[in-house]
Amino acid sequence: MGTIVYYTTGILVLSVFIFIWLERKFPYTKGMPVFRDGFWVDLIWYTFIQSYFLKIFIFDYIIQPLDGIWHLSSRHLVGGWPIALQVLFFLVIHDLYIYWFHRAQHHSKLLWRTHEAHHSNKEVDWLAGTRSHALEIIINQTVEFAPIILLGADPMVVPIKALLDAVWGMYIHSNIDVRSGKLQYFINGPEMHQWHHANDRAVFYANYSTKFAVWDWLFGTAYLPGRKKPAEFGLYYDYPKDYFLQHWFSIKKVDEKKLVERYPVFRAYYFSRQRLVRWVLQKWRPANPQEAAVDPGASAAGGMPKEVPVEAETN
Repeated sequence: MGTIVYYTTGILVLSVFIFIWLERKFPYTKGMPVFRDGFWVDLIWYTFIQSYFLKIFIFDYIIQPLDGIWHLSSRHLVGGWPIALQVLFFLVIHDLYIYWFHRAQHHSKLLWRTHEAHHSNKEVDWLAGTRSHALEIIINQTVEFAPIILLGADPMVVPIKALLDAVWGMYIHSNIDVRSGKLQYFINGPEMHQWHHANDRAVFYANYSTKFAVWDWLFGTAYLPGRKKPAEFGLYYDYPKDYFLQHWFSIKKVDEKKLVERYPVFRAYYFSRQRLVRWVLQKWRPANPQEAAVDPGASAAGGMPKEVPVEAETN
């Protein structure tokens, strides 16, 4: 089991570098920086911190207790199948579920609150797919992995399925100008999913598929207007950039800018990341009198630097 985890982790890391290179070489949207707005929130908060804790919560506090009550895994209902068949089986049934749940999120005002964070990025790249509300992840990954455990699948199915999910998620969101021709009727890719993230009412109810585009074509929700590309991405309304506010926004609408202006405590928290980055840079950067004499963030009048979110500072 440990060996397969090492292999899947290695493939995942390698895939990241491949997607970054392909985005530079064949961009769908030209001129997008690697460290686009919101990159660090998506990488640190959603990819690392949220994923780590939700994995523990889903497997240790939801799936295992359920198995402890029902004792289904001991029956190995699908454990005798070839591993490839097990992976394919769970891949297809979960993808069909995701299509319908995803579709419901776009049609329900309540469920949309758990999904709007995923559509909030104004620039869509390989990392954008990681931005998902914690409740959305809990629902979808419980539905995804609980059957694998409860039906007694081979332990290797979980890391293999997780790898396929991660790589495919990076692929369909990647800023790569893919032209897959007739294959797009069966296998989903950036051609259709980039449109799904467009700030365009015409495609708000289209292109729900994740891995298999065939669901959209079968159920009449496919949208693929040739080589035309979206004019812009993201939501048509203002959305917070802060991770915690993005979750609070799903409960109560808030104006991030007004919070920064009105509340000193929140303002201190909001700019704390920028201050931390500056402190680290000052701590480890070699002393240079010429650099110290010039503060690139200072105003022309010689005032203090204007604090801006780290995301904006890195672009």
